Amino acid sequence: MNILVATKNKGKLREIKSILTGFNVLGLDDVGIDVDIEENGTTFEENALIKAREISKLSGRVVISDDSGLEVDFLNGAPGIYSARYTEGSDDDRVNKLLSELYNVPQEKRGAHFTCAIAIVYPDGREYTFRGECYGIIDTEKKGENGFGYDPVFYVEKYGKTLAEVDAEVKNKISHRCIALKKLKEFLSNQNA
Repeated sequence: MNILVATKNKGKLREIKSILTGFNVLGLDDVGIDVDIEENGTTFEENALIKAREISKLSGRVVISDDSGLEVDFLNGAPGIYSARYTEGSDDDRVNKLLSELYNVPQEKRGAHFTCAIAIVYPDGREYTFRGECYGIIDTEKKGENGFGYDPVFYVEKYGKTLAEVDAEVKNKISHRCIALKKLKEFLSNQNA
């Protein structure tokens, strides 16, 4: 089965290919699609579906898309679907804003989770979504060089490290995207059984 991923991000595409073994996974660059799609949904699932629907219409293919972000309990779920647009600038700027908003907040109130919603849309109109979550605590300072985004402050108690400190193999087992992709793979495998 051919699956088109609604992304130009080579790192994300590589991660998806490593989990969806047995499927021919392509990125937008592979099929010559270069569009920007406004994600104006109110949930991760809505945003993933918006992208997947549009790319499926353009390509006539089975398309998957994801939307993900960080939800912090003390901030009532913020930054949530706005994680990548939490503030102008770089990942570092967004992490610094988050840390400033949690300044002097005790550890027991710094609970958070990453959420990923994966949508799959078929040319015949069928659509499904799959959700993955990874739970942790927002640390008081950045630690680690691996990962990206909020990983340097997302502390996973089970490992006693931030996501930026664990190796890629561990991260790929516990990440929100990996969990959602494994649900998708199980669904696809059952469809082809």
